[in-house]
Amino acid sequence: MVDEAFDFAGCLERVRQHDQAASRQLVTELYPQVIRIVRSHLPRRVAEEDLAQDIFLKMFTRLEQYQGNVPFPHWVSRIAVTTCIDQLRAQKRRPEFRWADLPETQAEVLQNVLSDEREAIPGDALAARELVQKLLAQLKPNDRLVIQLLDLEQKTLIEISQLTGWNQTLIKVRAFRARRKLQKLFQELQQQENL
Repeated sequence: MVDEAFDFAGCLERVRQHDQAASRQLVTELYPQVIRIVRSHLPRRVAEEDLAQDIFLKMFTRLEQYQGNVPFPHWVSRIAVTTCIDQLRAQKRRPEFRWADLPETQAEVLQNVLSDEREAIPGDALAARELVQKLLAQLKPNDRLVIQLLDLEQKTLIEISQLTGWNQTLIKVRAFRARRKLQKLFQELQQQENL
């Protein structure tokens, strides 16, 4: 609960003058309230400390927007609730892909890729293809398209440029970013398997 005797106006004035101690004091004062809101609205699989950090970051970056019409803790509460709701919406649009969600055959293929314990058998090809399709489905449509054309269909940059109308630099950048996203998704699956 926020301390009613705490001088928010004075602390905010010092924060606006870039007083680091005042910033820490403000976070310390508001932390119990923010973490309570985060825990009550916590999106699945989101670390509460990370979300609380995002809320405080937004609070500090939007400090100039605070007009004083409502008590400061109420203003921060609104930021906290909005941040949690935005996180929930983002998860709804792009659900997390987890190791536990994989069918047994795909999990086995992934485990074999990670460990290199045995030779691939013909039945693994279909499971591997399905796994790749699931990973690709986590990408945005344009990212998925560039990976499909460039890496899976082995088209040249010129061919992709003619098909999409994108210049070659854009294709390279999009492919680089899409590969990084795929690598991150794969690493997240790998970390889940190791838990």
